[in-house]
Amino acid sequence: MNAVERYAAVSVPRYTSYPTAADFGTTVGPRDHARWLRDLDPQEAVSAYIHVPYCQRICHYCGCHAKAARRDDIIEAYRDRLEAEIRLVSGLCAGRIPIGRLAWGGGTPSILGSDGLARVVDVLARHFDTSHIQEHAIELDPRHVSPDLCRRLADIGVDRASLGVQDADPVVQRAIGREQPMDAVEAAVDMLRNAGIARINIDLIYGLPEQTEQSIVATCDAVATLRPDRIACYGYAHLPHRRANQRLVDTQRLPGPVLRLALAAAVCNTLTGHGYGRIGIDHYALADDPLAQATRAGRLHRNFQGYTDDERPSLIGFGASAISQLPGGFVQNEPAIGAYSRMVGEGQLATRRGHALSDDDRCRASIIEALMCNLQIDLGMDAGRFADEIALLRPYVADGLVRVAGTRIEMTEVGRPFVRLAAAVFDRYRTESGMRFSGAV
Repeated sequence: MNAVERYAAVSVPRYTSYPTAADFGTTVGPRDHARWLRDLDPQEAVSAYIHVPYCQRICHYCGCHAKAARRDDIIEAYRDRLEAEIRLVSGLCAGRIPIGRLAWGGGTPSILGSDGLARVVDVLARHFDTSHIQEHAIELDPRHVSPDLCRRLADIGVDRASLGVQDADPVVQRAIGREQPMDAVEAAVDMLRNAGIARINIDLIYGLPEQTEQSIVATCDAVATLRPDRIACYGYAHLPHRRANQRLVDTQRLPGPVLRLALAAAVCNTLTGHGYGRIGIDHYALADDPLAQATRAGRLHRNFQGYTDDERPSLIGFGASAISQLPGGFVQNEPAIGAYSRMVGEGQLATRRGHALSDDDRCRASIIEALMCNLQIDLGMDAGRFADEIALLRPYVADGLVRVAGTRIEMTEVGRPFVRLAAAVFDRYRTESGMRFSGAV
């Protein structure tokens, strides 16, 4: 095994935040959360995220905080708690905070039903200023999209939809417990566009059982034919010690590090061949998409939803397991739905854990984000402060993954997929005996 293949199997965080959620602790709780909400500038727009942790059934590969639910009373009770949390959080803010972006994730947010989604949006509008939302996005399961749902989504202001496709090959779909004909995906795209929701994202995954280079090229060809604005292709993180449903995945059928590298390269070559530009390490976008524009302008950012052109410093998360980024630090809601519902029902913030940001955290976060987004950084006057970290990059330099010239650090073309390894060098919380993460590629 050569050096590149060896690095591909190294366990590192995805760095959708720094510090990562794995480093949050219970020393941060509801009091800190409340104080940081009061610190929000009522004149400065925030982003908002609403988490719906339910699906009709859970796919084998899923690594999200989600549970299967089919009973209407369970869904309605959760929606009531979302509305109560919105009222609770707004009451702690210094004013009627404007929301610049709104995103729904899950789970399958549409499980709330079009009336349920509209009710939550209405409560949000009564307690926050939603009159200037620049983007309203939602994650959807293509198998549960209808013309009526699309019309209702457009009515409540949704203008971007992300469809979870994962893979188009029926063999792979059976292996991951998600059988989904491409005809259904194409129909969902058409229904969304016919309703006026023109901005479409499609999510794929590489590293799934039974995938081959040929099959993933065929998947990318099929998806690119639909011309979504963005395509994200994430590396599958097999963590069955955290997600019981992943124990249904046949580990003998999972591609090893060498094949994962080849799959990632096949995705990149195929999508760029269809005219999509590379965004960071796992996103692709058409040239006129805001992500592509942000990349060209050096304005790309990274948050819990992945790569974004959202420059707002604060994000308020609602729902079980949702994470907020506030002036003082990060807070995460209780992931257990019962405990979350009980706390909100008692009029308490459902804060489970978090992290108070230090000046050192903020400095390292900016370095890690620059590497993850721009694949390079000039440390300037801070280079001396990070001399030890620069020294730790030497093996990657020797193996052709990184270039270091004076105060400048840059990933090479070969090293681009391994940027998480370079970012981890600047992560002071990461230890060999710490939390297990997915492979670097």
